[in-house]
Amino acid sequence: MDAFYVSVELRRRPDLRGKPVVVGGTGSRGVIAAASYEARRFGVYSAMPSTTARRLCPHAVFLPGDHELYAQVSTQVHEIFQSVTPFIEPLALDEAFLDVSGSIRLLGSGAQIAHHLREQVWQQLQLRCSVGVAPSKFLAKLASVAAKPTASPAGVLPGKGVVEVLPGEELAFLHPLPVKALWGVGPATLERLSRLGVHTVRDLAELDEAAIVAAVGKAHGQHLHRLAWAVDERPVEVDRAMKSIGHEETFATDRHTHEELHQELVRLADGVASRMRAQGTGARTFSLKVRFAGFHTITRATTLASPVASAHAIVKAVEPLLEAVDPTPGVRLLGVSASGFGDPAEQLTLDDLLEGSPSEQHEWQAAEETIDAIRSRFGSGAIGPASAVGDRGLRLVRRGAQQWGPDQQPS
Repeated sequence: MDAFYVSVELRRRPDLRGKPVVVGGTGSRGVIAAASYEARRFGVYSAMPSTTARRLCPHAVFLPGDHELYAQVSTQVHEIFQSVTPFIEPLALDEAFLDVSGSIRLLGSGAQIAHHLREQVWQQLQLRCSVGVAPSKFLAKLASVAAKPTASPAGVLPGKGVVEVLPGEELAFLHPLPVKALWGVGPATLERLSRLGVHTVRDLAELDEAAIVAAVGKAHGQHLHRLAWAVDERPVEVDRAMKSIGHEETFATDRHTHEELHQELVRLADGVASRMRAQGTGARTFSLKVRFAGFHTITRATTLASPVASAHAIVKAVEPLLEAVDPTPGVRLLGVSASGFGDPAEQLTLDDLLEGSPSEQHEWQAAEETIDAIRSRFGSGAIGPASAVGDRGLRLVRRGAQQWGPDQQPS
């Protein structure tokens, strides 16, 4: 999708079309989620700190992100994809791989299907997308980038919309590209390759694999060498197993006490537990992430004997990890995540069996199932932990709501 979050916002704010628009965290600790091509002319890009973006483009319109809306629109985009093929591998809300090899006889060539998809996305959703067509996922991704509009100081140039890399033409397309276009070439790897005189993918391909391995390590070097020769045999993965569920939050001001962090922990655990129950699963392993004022980050984890799915059980498991952390330097971010999924299992004690009374875990599970029912009927903000009530009402954790950092708080 082309500047997806911004494009969705412009549908409800058409008066902003043609202006530099930025979506993301609007506070001093926020980051940019997406920038319109007009804003990119000034050097504003996603993942950039919001304060930097304001300096580069002070006249831009900054909008807070609306993850819930973007997720809804993403679902509509995927419904259009499903009209073409059932073989879809989502990468993010705004990106996916489609295996259309089984649809060619009915719908035409890969390029024809790509143009059809672009037309349907525009007609049904009034959104633009760019499509790459290639024999492999790796090349299709690069081709989709080549199909996008580009921003320069002179203006915004429209993209091709669809770029196809035909079988037999892979290297002709790939080798002129800058080496940083390859997956896995970040700033550190790019610096090491530059020392070897590598600037394009062709430069990398002409190097002996042993030289690449010596520069960046065995596994990484072998991976890059294969990519430089357009070797990518990975299939489109339709059913990708869920690895973790988590929430983290960057605070507008640092937290310095365990009491403050406990309140945030309860909110985060409530959000994680709610999402797990919606997925019909529990988890055994819970991780705590703490980032201090100086950006030093630590993670701690604990594993339970059996999966749980209640916020109470998560807090009980993670709180000892938090108590062992000294918050006095100031905590700017706190996160909780769950992994090791399985069906929630209740372990009864001998006293429970003798007395015939429900266990604490069973009681909390029943209570939180009631909370789920209330939220389903009256909305997600209808009920929540008492410790999450603040001056502005109930502060619940919502998926993606703080993905790009805290927004500017009203005075």
